[in-house]
Amino acid sequence: MRKLNAFLAVVSAVALCFAIPATASAAEGEFSYRYYDAEGEIQVGSLVDPPSRECIEIPETADWDVSAAFRPRNNTDSRAVVFKNAECEGDDYFSLRPHGGHGSDRLLLRSVIFS
Repeated sequence: MRKLNAFLAVVSAVALCFAIPATASAAEGEFSYRYYDAEGEIQVGSLVDPPSRECIEIPETADWDVSAAFRPRNNTDSRAVVFKNAECEGDDYFSLRPHGGHGSDRLLLRSVIFS
């Protein structure tokens, strides 16, 4: 009987672990940037509550024929690291502090990752 109780306790504990949903980690807030549209006009893009620890391509600059985004502003609660290259690669990156960290028009980006 004790073995059955122990077995049921273990099975119940394992089932409980699978029943509890995993919490998705996300930076809360908005990350904004500027980019040029097809007509050469400056537009504002943003990422709202972006996922953490996941490389995010700036959607408006995914095509290499399009100029990179610029003037990022990090109004999330996480540190943002912006990369001049796609896929969060390369030596050309810059870290923006949470709650208002920003860059100038000279800070170009194609991808970003949040801590």
